[in-house]
Amino acid sequence: MSTPTAERRRRRATRTSRGWILVFCTPAFALYTVFVVAPLVTAFVYGLFTWNGTQPSGFVGVDNYREILTRYPVNEQIATALWHNVVFFLGTMLIQNTIGLGLALLLFRNPWGKRLFQTLFSMPFLISPLIVGYLWSLLLSPTFGPINAILEGVGLESWARPWLGEPGTALPVLVLVNAWQWVGGPVLIFGAALGGIPRELEEAASLDGASAARTFWSVRLPLLMPAVGVITVLTFIGCFNIFDLPYALGGSGGGPAGSMDVLGLLFYRTAFEGGTNAIGESSALAVLIFVLIFGIAIGLERVLRRKEADR
Repeated sequence: MSTPTAERRRRRATRTSRGWILVFCTPAFALYTVFVVAPLVTAFVYGLFTWNGTQPSGFVGVDNYREILTRYPVNEQIATALWHNVVFFLGTMLIQNTIGLGLALLLFRNPWGKRLFQTLFSMPFLISPLIVGYLWSLLLSPTFGPINAILEGVGLESWARPWLGEPGTALPVLVLVNAWQWVGGPVLIFGAALGGIPRELEEAASLDGASAARTFWSVRLPLLMPAVGVITVLTFIGCFNIFDLPYALGGSGGGPAGSMDVLGLLFYRTAFEGGTNAIGESSALAVLIFVLIFGIAIGLERVLRRKEADR
């Protein structure tokens, strides 16, 4: 049974710890407010007004939202860009994260040179996506790019093509370049998750006669689901926020016939290549994109947590 003096000390210690938490969290909350909350609120307010250049000319409510969703050709461009974002997300999940899991398994089973390869796989995402995009546009150039030169040198002339100049290949190339740059993220996350799996479970499965594949599907994969959930949500947010890489590979128009057009590029064109009401319409589009990404990310996170809890 605690004495009144001990209780007072406990309460004083609790108040002190809360005070220190507040002190250390205040700078982060301040930065978050300035660089995230304030721009979101500003975009929402700007989207409620019609603009004459940089001067607001009147309150219009949701008219800007109705305008961008119903006016041709913006309404069709939104649907096309959204579909490209969906395809880009699915392709990234299939290629980038599958390869990342495979590389993490290889490094986990063969620890020789593990730190070196983790560093090599992680180096590309330390480079700006704009630089990565311009670099790959040079590598894939149909006139002097080394990719086509290598294909022609090994007798695969029929495979050489303007990779970023054909609508059928531009979006797959975008997915592959993005996977090349960001594959190090899943490698690190899956590697940390694999290191947290108790060895006793794998040893027990081995003693029961389970093969390596059976051990992976029955032991490792269920315990990797928290990491899969984190990577899925982060991949979704990154794929629907992407702008710089498709801009570097295909310009603001989204490449040939708009085959790489995404929501980020559409927002850029609305804001900087629109008419006199560009601020109002682009702000409304930005709010819609935020609501879409935030809502689906929250729903996706809850679904994955529920499935994780059911296992």
